[in-house]
Amino acid sequence: MTAIACIVGLGNPGPRYLETRHNAGFWLLDAIARRYQANFREESKFKGELALANTPAGDVRLLKPQTFMNDSGGSVAPLLNFYKIEPAQTLVIYDELDLPPGTVRLKSGGGHGGHNGLRDICQSTGSKAFLRLRIGIGHPGHSSQVSSYVLSKPSPDDKRLLDDVLDKSLAEIEAIIEGEFEAVMKRLHTKAPT
Repeated sequence: MTAIACIVGLGNPGPRYLETRHNAGFWLLDAIARRYQANFREESKFKGELALANTPAGDVRLLKPQTFMNDSGGSVAPLLNFYKIEPAQTLVIYDELDLPPGTVRLKSGGGHGGHNGLRDICQSTGSKAFLRLRIGIGHPGHSSQVSSYVLSKPSPDDKRLLDDVLDKSLAEIEAIIEGEFEAVMKRLHTKAPT
């Protein structure tokens, strides 16, 4: 059995939000789906788009909630209940304001850190045991600017850094699915010498 049975990418649905920072979770999930030729289809009972990825590490469900970020739990909770997947078997991928672009952190459990999508998932499932992959998008500098910042496109320089992080994260997905969390953390969190 795989350590991770479900990977959730967080974002906002619709073309308007496609390239915005808040959709970093969708970007990586799309890359995972492409790698394993998994096709998303609309699943109304889960209020999201669902795909099944056949990976060498095992079959994993990929979920993109279509509820808008603040209501992500309304998509995740029904899916976990239906497939009897534990929160600890679930990886949630999302954008992280407190990390600079070009950084990524894998973390097990903990609080929601002010991220509305994660907050709603924790409330809806009654658990904080999720594995999290936090993709750094940087902070605009003042809390009043956060909303417009996360809902805008990254600069070309930031986009390059984000693309590098997505590639790095994609390369670790099978190890994460197999439960090699410590080894992956070491590789992802250690900066390569420049």
